[in-house]
Amino acid sequence: MLKELKYISWNVNGLRACMKKGFMDAFQNLSADCFCLQETKLQPEQISLELPGYYQYWNSAVKKGYSGTALFTRIKPVSVTYGLGIPEHDQEGRIITAEFDSHYLVVCYTPNSKRELLRLDYRMVWEDEIRKYLLSLNEKKPVIYCGDLNVAHEEIDIANPKTNHHNAGFTDEERGKMTALLSSGFIDTFRYQHPDTRDAYSWWSYFAKSRERNVGWRIDYFITSESLKDRITGASIHPEIMGSDHCPIELDIKI
Repeated sequence: MLKELKYISWNVNGLRACMKKGFMDAFQNLSADCFCLQETKLQPEQISLELPGYYQYWNSAVKKGYSGTALFTRIKPVSVTYGLGIPEHDQEGRIITAEFDSHYLVVCYTPNSKRELLRLDYRMVWEDEIRKYLLSLNEKKPVIYCGDLNVAHEEIDIANPKTNHHNAGFTDEERGKMTALLSSGFIDTFRYQHPDTRDAYSWWSYFAKSRERNVGWRIDYFITSESLKDRITGASIHPEIMGSDHCPIELDIKI
């Protein structure tokens, strides 16, 4: 029998900092079955987090205070793995994969291409590897893939598409890799549920009161296998929740 589950994904831009800005209130109010974090910026021993009823899984970067992901889940996974199994890509704590009875959940913090696109070439290699990885999982069980994927896919996903066209996160190359992923058997759940919704963003620069003016980017996603599309009951964004330059996003699905 299918059960409706709530998934939340949030780039907290430093969990210790976010804890001082209302993280626990948001965590308790959202009451997700699986809570997925990116950019935790810590090693597990640097924080003591009491989350009764949740199993905790952490993947931290080798470099302290950088990157990192975490998963808090009420449902005990069958297994949990970290990274892609490729040393070149597994130094920054960017991937956690939880296998459940019915599906895989992949938490991801995609590398930023950086100013002047210094890391764009690496990003292209990463994108190819993560797509291969997701396709390999999808051959076994349906996949829910979430996180800060550091790309606004279409012009509707960014407030100022023309002025940002060649900037990190909105290059033709990055957008093309997202198109390639979505063309290989996956769907962008928010856009599937809300094909024409504008001004729906998940990240805002700290500069020029961007969040107050809602000059943002939608770069956080829940992407699922196409086979799950009829089970999606909701896909939403929570811009009212503060604490980071990103806000949480939500997927509700029967699985």
